[in-house]
Amino acid sequence: MMNHKNIFKFLLLVSVMFTNTVNITAQTVASTEDFKVKGFHLDLRIQVMTPEALKKLANELSEMGINTLVMEWEGTYPYEKHAVISNEYSYTREEVKDFIAHCDGLGIKVIPLQQSLGHVEYILRNPRYSNLKEDRKDISQLCPMEAMESKALFRDLFSDLVETHTSDYIHIGGDETYLLGHCEKCQVKVKEEGKSKLFVDYMKMITELVIELGKKPVMWADIILKHPEAAAELPKETIFIDWNYGWKINHFGDIPKLQDMGFTFWGAPAIRCHPDNWYVTDWSTHFKNQKEFIPYAREAGYEGMVITSWSTTGVYGFTWDVGYDVIDMVQIRNTYPLSAFRILIASYTKALNMEAAINPQDFVVEYASTRFGFSKKDALKLWNFLSAEPELISNGKPTKSESIAEVKTEYNVLRNELLKLKPKRNKAELDQFKLMADLRVHYLDFKEVEFKYNAANFTSSHAPILLKELDVILADAKQLNKRFIALNKGFLYDSELEEQNELRVQAVHVLYDRLAKLK
Repeated sequence: MMNHKNIFKFLLLVSVMFTNTVNITAQTVASTEDFKVKGFHLDLRIQVMTPEALKKLANELSEMGINTLVMEWEGTYPYEKHAVISNEYSYTREEVKDFIAHCDGLGIKVIPLQQSLGHVEYILRNPRYSNLKEDRKDISQLCPMEAMESKALFRDLFSDLVETHTSDYIHIGGDETYLLGHCEKCQVKVKEEGKSKLFVDYMKMITELVIELGKKPVMWADIILKHPEAAAELPKETIFIDWNYGWKINHFGDIPKLQDMGFTFWGAPAIRCHPDNWYVTDWSTHFKNQKEFIPYAREAGYEGMVITSWSTTGVYGFTWDVGYDVIDMVQIRNTYPLSAFRILIASYTKALNMEAAINPQDFVVEYASTRFGFSKKDALKLWNFLSAEPELISNGKPTKSESIAEVKTEYNVLRNELLKLKPKRNKAELDQFKLMADLRVHYLDFKEVEFKYNAANFTSSHAPILLKELDVILADAKQLNKRFIALNKGFLYDSELEEQNELRVQAVHVLYDRLAKLK
C-alpha cells in the first residue's frame, strides 16, 4: 500500500506530465533526505579565474553549503602526456593540486569534467588528433568509430586527472553530440544498429575506463534520453545529470524509464546559459528555474544537484589553413563573468535546503537587506531590475517592443532606479549590476546605429552622421572598459580582461571602419 508521501510523489509526477512547466507551490514538502550532492559547475573554457579567485569562490561556496565542485577545466588543465591540449591560461600542476587540497579542507570534493565525445574543439584543433575528427571542418566531435585511438587518449587523460583529483567521480561530458551518425563509418553503424547503439558502445568504453581507475562516471543525460534504446548496456555505476534550464519535465526523454533500469540521476539548473551574453542576463528565468526544478528533482528522487554556470555557448569560430588545419579559434558568445552572480548562487544554495519552493522576490528582498543594507523599498528596486524580462535585438527589431528606442526608454526607468541605490556594504557587488545595466544601454545605442546602417534608405551621405554617433559610443566604451577592469581585476587575469574588452567592442570598430570608407 502506498503511504501519504508516495501518493504525493505520484500525483506530483503525474501532474507535471501534462504541463509545460513545473507548477510547484510554496506548500511543496521536501523529502526527508536532502540531496547528497550539492554541487556547483565551473566553466573555465574562457574567463579563466586566477588561483586566488578560485579559492575565494570555494570559500564562499563552502559557507553556503556546497559540497561538490565540477570543474570543466578544458584547456586550462596542465596535461602531461598531452600538453599540446593545454592553452595559454592553463594552471600549473602545483596550482591545481593546491586548489584541490584547499577544497578538500573545506569539505568540497572536486570532480573533473573531461569531455570525451562532443565539445572537444580544444583537443581536435591540434593536428596530432586530426584522425579522430567526426568531420573535417566541424571539429566539435570525435568519431565514435575511432574508439581504439580514443580509448588510448582518454586512458591517458583520465589517469592524469586521477593523479590530481581526490573525488570519487569523473564527469565524462557526452552532451550535445549533434554530429552523431554524421561520417560514413558512423552512418553504416546507425543503419545497421541505430544511433543509440553508436552512442552507447562508445560511451560504454569511456565509462569502463573511468571504472577501471576506481571512479564513478558522471554523464550529461540529454543524448541517452534522446536515444535510450541501448541504455541498459551502460554500467549501472553511471550517473546521469538532467540539465533543465527552464523547460518542461522530461524535455529530452523519459527519465523515470532510466531510473527504473537502476540508473542514478542528478539535476542541473543554470545561473548563466543561452540567451545570456554581455548585455542580457535572463535573471527572471534563472530564479524561476530554481523555484520550479529543484523541488521537482527532490521529489523525483534525484540524488544530487549541480548548478551550471556557462561562460560561453561552447561554439567557436575558426581561422583555417589548407586541409582545414586550425590556425586559431575564438568563442562565439561570452556571458558576463561569474563575479556578478553571487545572488543567484546564494538563491540556489538556499533553495537546496528549503522544504518549500523558494520565492524569488522574497529572497531578493531579504538578500538586498542583509547583503547591501537596503530598506524594503530599495530592495524592491533591485528586484524590479532583476525581474525585468530581457529583449533581444534581431535585425534591428526587439522581440516584443516596437523599436529599440522603446526598449531603451522602458529599461532606463529600471536602470536609473538601480543607479541611485547606495549600499551600506558590498558596494563592489552592486557595482557589477550597475555596470551590466550600463553595458546594456551601450549595446542598445550601438544597435540603433547598426539598424540605421542596414536601413533600406541608407546611402553613403549618411556615413558622417553615423560616425559621430559611433564616436560617442566608443568614448562610452572606454569608460565602461575601465570599470570592467577595476571590478574584475584579480578575478580574471589582466590579459584576459583586456581581451574581453576588445571582443566586446569589436562590432563597433568593424562598423566604424566600414562607415569611414564611405565618408
